[in-house]
Amino acid sequence: MTTALITHPDCLKHETPAGHPEQVARLARVLAALEGKALTHVKAPLAAEDDLLRVHPKSYVDSIRAAAPSEGLVQIDADTWMSPGSLAAAHRAAGGAVRAVDMVLGGEAGNAFVATRPPGHHAERETAMGFCLFGNVALAAKHALDHHGLRRVAVVDFDVHHGNGTQDLLEDDARAFFVSSHQFPLWPGSGTADETGPHGTVMNLPIPPGTGSDEFRRLYEERVFPRIEAFTPDLILVSAGFDAHRADPLADLRLETADFTWITGRLCDLADSLCGGRLVSVMEGGYDLDALAESAAAHVDVLIARGAG
Repeated sequence: MTTALITHPDCLKHETPAGHPEQVARLARVLAALEGKALTHVKAPLAAEDDLLRVHPKSYVDSIRAAAPSEGLVQIDADTWMSPGSLAAAHRAAGGAVRAVDMVLGGEAGNAFVATRPPGHHAERETAMGFCLFGNVALAAKHALDHHGLRRVAVVDFDVHHGNGTQDLLEDDARAFFVSSHQFPLWPGSGTADETGPHGTVMNLPIPPGTGSDEFRRLYEERVFPRIEAFTPDLILVSAGFDAHRADPLADLRLETADFTWITGRLCDLADSLCGGRLVSVMEGGYDLDALAESAAAHVDVLIARGAG
């Protein structure tokens, strides 16, 4: 089987103000870094209303639709903006995550990487924030559980910022295990270790600024991977943010590109042993363009090697 690359040109039309870190060039550079690789290219569909409503109330979805400008830029919160192309891009990002789940669970691909924007892991039930409009990976998890009838899914978020939105959208569902490793203290200020959710299915790993490869790997080996094994998911979803890289301008962790190769391989090991290799990765943050492109390419190289196995 192959690795699916799910993306869409609409995601290049989500514009932000000059100098904004979540810029069009992020996706353009990632896609350029993936050119020529052995991938099954799939255009991300627009998310169906039913899928959005699995995690967001209709009033919120309607408010995002109403906020979309016909020209110029609109500021949604301190960090989050919409342009005329943003609504379609957000629907493609959400729809791409759902399509990836369908492909992997349907046997059309061994695994998948969803290269879209805007990202999603900060979007809460009724709040757009942190560059995010819809909870892409959370609604993909709900789609896997509700539409495909899976018993359990695990979501692993190694973005440098806490996945507050994914936590908010999934913590009430005992079928979903969510783990976030993130620099702390750092925006958005949530994600302390005592946030475990009403069912004990949330795991937060706050990591001090300056933490590097050895400690990062130790935390995952000793704490995260055993919890995933104990949960026995039928599918592993990854919020793949590459902003824990030492070159990233928005944070202060010290990971190298090789660490993203390592964690991707270890997550694929778990997927192989627990759920027939079924893994879907969804792009989140990463704001140094060179580090983002290099790290995303390294991540996908592992998916290709493992998906073909």
